[in-house]
Amino acid sequence: MKRSELAVFDAEDVRALLDYPSCIAVVREAMKALSRGETRQLLRTMIHMGEGRTFAQMPGALSDSGMFGAKMISVFAEAGQPGVRRHRGLVTMFEPSEGRPVCVADAEEITHIRTAAATAVATDALARADSRILLLVGIGAQVHSHLEALPLVRDFDRILIWGRDLSRAQAVVDRWSGRLPVEVGADLEAAAGAADVICTLTGAREPILFGKWVRPGTHINIVGSSGPGPVEIDGELVATSRYIADSRASALDAAAEFLNARSAGLVTDAHIVAEIGEVLLGRVAGRENGEQITLYKSLGHAVQDLAAAAHIYAKHQSGNA
Repeated sequence: MKRSELAVFDAEDVRALLDYPSCIAVVREAMKALSRGETRQLLRTMIHMGEGRTFAQMPGALSDSGMFGAKMISVFAEAGQPGVRRHRGLVTMFEPSEGRPVCVADAEEITHIRTAAATAVATDALARADSRILLLVGIGAQVHSHLEALPLVRDFDRILIWGRDLSRAQAVVDRWSGRLPVEVGADLEAAAGAADVICTLTGAREPILFGKWVRPGTHINIVGSSGPGPVEIDGELVATSRYIADSRASALDAAAEFLNARSAGLVTDAHIVAEIGEVLLGRVAGRENGEQITLYKSLGHAVQDLAAAAHIYAKHQSGNA
């Protein structure tokens, strides 16, 4: 492939070019740029194609003079079977001098990696430094990417895996045993009460994690729900937490758990104390003390995907593939 041609990166290429340490660094800078107002993006738009079928678009620009593009994905629930992909799509990037499209990359693989990288960035900023027990709630693809990313920011002595299907949770443990201190957390309430860091990575439509289960000092990453409707945690946990969003505008539009808690009168818009980028920039304190429950709501935004794709393209262009 000539360097001037449109570069196309399939899932295997993305995995080869976007390692987790690099993606964590890229996403951290993208989050700071978003909160500095340097990036440009629109809220995610969705076209519903019938029951369980959605086409979503996420356009943005890394800066007024930087690369720009969009992520386009289909989310088909009936495809969510073992071994069958639910999210299919592309991230398309344009260069800023002539407006030429320069690369197309597999959106599903970028999303897997950058979502876990964003969780790692938030965990590094918000979790107690002495956090030693991690609970991952969910046994889909994101559990594996989070197992790649989170140990890069904290040294966990125990990593608990919970899923509704305990045999599948055991399969996750079997896959990672020997690399990480993983075990099945068969009782979710007990696991949540023991954990220092909790990540919800599910497609749950009703709360599966409750405020009364979570002890003071815990950090929580809410990752699974990306739009109004499905919720992973109850309103009590939203209300008692120090609530940090990846994007304030996105949270006010689509953070289901927050929107439900607001509708119930438990919180107001002011409950969103900061974007994670503001915390990273030192503008707002993340964790104020060791007893706070901190919460990071991950919706994902276009500049995370675009920054990851730009990194892939730059690495390819430099010949460091």
